[in-house]
Formats: sequence, structure tokens, C-alpha cells
Amino acid sequence: MRVLLLGGTTEASRMAQLLADAGVDAVFSYAGRTAAPVAQPLAVRIGGFGGPEGLAAWLRDRRISHVIDATHPFAAQISRNAQIACAAQGIALLVLQRPEWRAGPGDRWTHVPDIAGAVAALPPDPARVFLAIGKQTLTPFAALPHDWLLRLVDPPETVPLPRAQVVIARGPFDPEGDRTLMAAHRITHLVAKNSGGAGASAKLQAARELGVQVVMIDRPAMSGADVVATPQQALDWLHQTAPTLRGA
Repeated sequence: MRVLLLGGTTEASRMAQLLADAGVDAVFSYAGRTAAPVAQPLAVRIGGFGGPEGLAAWLRDRRISHVIDATHPFAAQISRNAQIACAAQGIALLVLQRPEWRAGPGDRWTHVPDIAGAVAALPPDPARVFLAIGKQTLTPFAALPHDWLLRLVDPPETVPLPRAQVVIARGPFDPEGDRTLMAAHRITHLVAKNSGGAGASAKLQAARELGVQVVMIDRPAMSGADVVATPQQALDWLHQTAPTLRGA
């Protein structure tokens, strides 16, 4: 058995440690969008595969028997590529995806389906917006009259938004720190992708406590693959589908 772990999330790092501890032959794949990715206890590759055909060829050439897709819930393209490539090669595929966030008492959420919906949901008059969506999809917001707060892992080469302030930081974050950050910047609106997980939820608790309006971008729909919520469940799946796995 040989496993390809498509990573980039906290859950992927935890999965990598479980695989290493179990003595599983596995490769951890980063997309390459972060300058200094977290070190892993597995062999690591960085970069794209060249679409579903390139991924299928890579899986065949490396004799991969199982793929665990633990990418970000909004990394829809690589997840689709993995489904196509695994189906073409007859390789077992599992999606490791943390549960999505749900609004609770005191939350002021507006759900939107995509980036365009988030742009439309923001007010027409100037506001102070914490745009917590990464750096890949900022341009659609450029025409809006708001002051922006961006929090990024790496310093960006350019920022397509006027009136933007950039904070460089790597999570996980805590509610007290996010409350202090948002209060200091007088944030009125938060735009976030529903990525789920505890490590990125601090901003939502801070928004609740500060009465900040949240524009929540819903996840793209998943189809065609088994899904589990925890690394341990993913390891259990490997035990079930590969009886020779150590400890099975």
C-alpha cells in the first residue's frame, strides 16, 4: 500500500503524523501557494500535477493505492482532479474534511454561495471589512468603497484593493486576539469562507462578541467521494480498505 495525502490543512498535518506513526508508506502533497509550508513527517512534494490527466499518470507511476484528500474545503479544483484521476486508475479515494461552521445564538450571518455573492452582500456605503478569504480572490472586491483588513500567511507581492491594511500571521488564532484585532480596526463586517475547524473559528466568536455582521461564503458541493471528519476516521478507513496495514 502507498498513500498520497493531499494536504495544506491542520487536519492534513495531523493525518500525516498518524500515517508516520503507523509506518505507512505515504507522500504529502502541498499545492505550493505558501512560501514556508509546515514541515511534515512524510516525504513531501510541492506543486501541481498538471490537471487530472497529470495526476492520474503520477498515481500510476508511483503505484499509489489510496488517496486521502485533506485539502481546504474550498480547493475545489484539486478535489475534482483527484476524483477524476482516482476513478480513471481505480484507486481508493477518501475526503478528510472538517465539519462546517453553523451560526449560533448572537451570530449575525448572511449566507452567500460564492465570491460574487459576498461582493453583493456588502453594503454600498463605506464600511470597515475584515476580508478573511486569503489572497486568491481579492480582485472582485476592488470596486467597493470600503476600508479592508487582510490577514495573510505570506506578504503579498501586490494587493488589488485600495485602502487595504495587511497583517501577516499564521494561525491558529484565539478569540481574544481576534477580538483585539477587529476592535482596533473598528471592523463592521467580516467576510469568511465556511472552512470549518477550530483553528480559524476565533474570528467568528470575536465577531459575535463585537456585533460584527458576517458574510459567510458556503462551501462548494461535494459529490462522488466518501467523506470523514477526523484523521482517526481516515486511518480507520485505511485499516478497512488495506487489511495488511500495520495494526489492522
